[in-house]
Amino acid sequence: MPFMSVVSPVYKAEAIVHLLVEQLIRCLEPITSDYEIILVEDGSPDHSWQEIEKQCGANKKVKGIKLSRNFGQHYAITAGIEHSTGYWVIVMDCDLQDRPEEIKNLFEKTKEGYDIVLARRFERQDHFFKRLSSKSFYYVLSYLTGTSQDPRIANFGIYHRKVIDSINRLKEPIRYFPTMVKWVGFKKTIIDVEHGKRAAGSTSYNWRRLFRLALDIILANSDKPIKLIFKTGFFIALLAFLFGIYIMYNYFIHRITVPGYTSLLVSIWFIGGIIMLVLGLIGLYVGKTFEGVKKRPIYLSDIKLNI
Repeated sequence: MPFMSVVSPVYKAEAIVHLLVEQLIRCLEPITSDYEIILVEDGSPDHSWQEIEKQCGANKKVKGIKLSRNFGQHYAITAGIEHSTGYWVIVMDCDLQDRPEEIKNLFEKTKEGYDIVLARRFERQDHFFKRLSSKSFYYVLSYLTGTSQDPRIANFGIYHRKVIDSINRLKEPIRYFPTMVKWVGFKKTIIDVEHGKRAAGSTSYNWRRLFRLALDIILANSDKPIKLIFKTGFFIALLAFLFGIYIMYNYFIHRITVPGYTSLLVSIWFIGGIIMLVLGLIGLYVGKTFEGVKKRPIYLSDIKLNI
């Protein structure tokens, strides 16, 4: 078992891979010579895998996993941590915005008895729209999942072997690494780190991908949207009931003379509210059942090097 594993999902990073490996080796060697670097190519459309092959051929401590298609960042992380064997596991992005120089600081903090040390980017180097989309994403996510989500904290951190083993036991089909880290618990702390500038390329997370990711996370970790629908249906049904009393009152004092108006209006409002309420109630059960019936693999690997 190596002392330390580094797991990094790779996507559209052909110009960065060699820099990432070089900087990781330079930063890991002063800590330990017993390490492994696991690069997971997530169906990238460029030549990222060819670059990973070169690094694996030059250094047996570098290991490569090529997924059969683009599954997504958190599925690639899952593939990486399931193949990791280190006593300590570092998870980081490949774009060098998660600075390898911070690994030493993360590791030093573990000596105080922490099982998880997360990196908080105290000054993000992203452009304005990236920061705006990130804040919006985490705000909606926090509200709909009922959890506290900090946009300055992502995947970058160091995790004890028992934490990684516990996360690997979670087999739900929708993956979001930070939420799984929160769920397993263990002794955790946060340190501030410097956020680097992206070495090359641009982020693959646009508004559409962020929306899809948020929707997946919410469906996997919260039934709050269904509860909101249920409450909305109940509220509409209550309004319909009160409005019905008001319409009936006007009918009996002869303010309404159009035949059928009262019954039609009350029926539409009341039945509409009841339908939303019932659908929300059924949705609670369907959502829970849906989570348990899928038995598909979380990811599929195509090629493995040095593993």
